[in-house]
Amino acid sequence: MFFRTEAGTEPVREWLLSLRKPERKIVGSDILAVQYAWPVGKPLVDSFGNGLWEIRSKLKDSIARTLFIIANEEIVLMHAFIKKSRTTPKSDLQLARKRQKEYLSYL
Repeated sequence: MFFRTEAGTEPVREWLLSLRKPERKIVGSDILAVQYAWPVGKPLVDSFGNGLWEIRSKLKDSIARTLFIIANEEIVLMHAFIKKSRTTPKSDLQLARKRQKEYLSYL
């Protein structure tokens, strides 16, 4: 399931569609693997704590991260990005946590 903003957009879906087809296929396959085999550990999935997780996708020339939560026994994709440094940028983590809080407030 994709997180939906108040405006009705689905940022992770839009991000996925912006990727080239081979990259989209890799990230999509990783998401699918997590959906069907949850719980999954490293190297594919890692935790940020407080219910926020990341799917770690290795692309040809880069690394993608898809941040998600589990709510009502479903994976909800909060945020995704191409990782350009060793650590997850604070802005990406903060955005995912903001969306997590927003999503959970509606349950």
